[in-house]
This record gives sequence, C-alpha cells and structure tokens, in this order.
Amino acid sequence: MVWCILQCMGNPAGVKRNFNELEKRRMQAARLLKEGVHEAEIARRVGVHRQSVNRWAKQLAESGISGLKKARRAGRKPRLSVSDLRRIEKSLKRGPEALGYSTSLWTARRVADLIKRETGIRYHPGHVWRILGRLGWSCQRPTGRALERNEQKIRRWKKQQWPKIKKKPESKAGQ
Repeated sequence: MVWCILQCMGNPAGVKRNFNELEKRRMQAARLLKEGVHEAEIARRVGVHRQSVNRWAKQLAESGISGLKKARRAGRKPRLSVSDLRRIEKSLKRGPEALGYSTSLWTARRVADLIKRETGIRYHPGHVWRILGRLGWSCQRPTGRALERNEQKIRRWKKQQWPKIKKKPESKAGQ
C-alpha cells in the first residue's frame, strides 16, 4: 500500500524518473485496456491515478501502442556538448590567471566568462554552479593565508606578546 501512495504522488525532488519503468506501466495499462478492464481497476493495479489511465486510453485510441512508448528525454536539451564541457574543465584546471585575472580564485562571474570565451554560449553567473556540479567541482573557500606566513614567529608572538595585551577579567572585590 505504501508503494502505491509513493507512486501516485510522483517523484520526490531530486529523484530522476525511470523512463523504462514508466513505459512498462503504460504498456501494462494498455494490455489491461485491450482486455476491457475498467480504468479505475487499472489505476489500482498499476499504481497510478485514474486520470493517468484515462489519458493513456486516449493516447492508445489516437496513436496506438506507439503513443505510449517512452519519451526520449525530459526537459530542454543541454546547450553545452560533452566536448564543450571537457574544454571548459581543461581551462578551469589551468586557473583564472591563464585568462588574465589577477587572483587564482574562480568566481561564478569568471566561470561564466570562461564558458562564453570557450563556447560562445552565455550563462548567467547564477547558473554556472550547475555546470560546475556536472563537472564534479564544488564550492571551496580559500584558506586566506599569506605565502610569506612564518609559523615560528606566529607561535612566539602568541606565547609572548598575546598574554600581555589580552584583556583579563576584573577581579571581584574581597576575593
């Protein structure tokens, strides 16, 4: 029973649809429709809403079994090809300085500029994170430490100077 409830509700956010399974359900429903089973009963057996079975019955009547075949893909086709993505990643690995930027930090605006330079396709900086995610790149915060940093001097300063300037709690009267 829980399975039917989950199936009737559609796919949870972030879960990809299994087009083969969806087609299998439609084919099962088509077989039952041809046998003369009522739409409500088919909906219960297949685990979908009755309206879906009704829509499939209309498609079956109009286009035959080919009308119930699986869709090729969902959504818009990607604007960047696999070779585009490889080129972009190769440039990302070279670093922002290779494109003439003064720092080694990739920002969304810089990545959008890189994509435009490499492919001629414009992306809004707010959307480039999706492309970076497809490439396996994640948001990283720079450590922010100077290259000239001297760990030994820092330790000595923390031991000798910091205790002298650090505020201490005032002592209570009578203690």
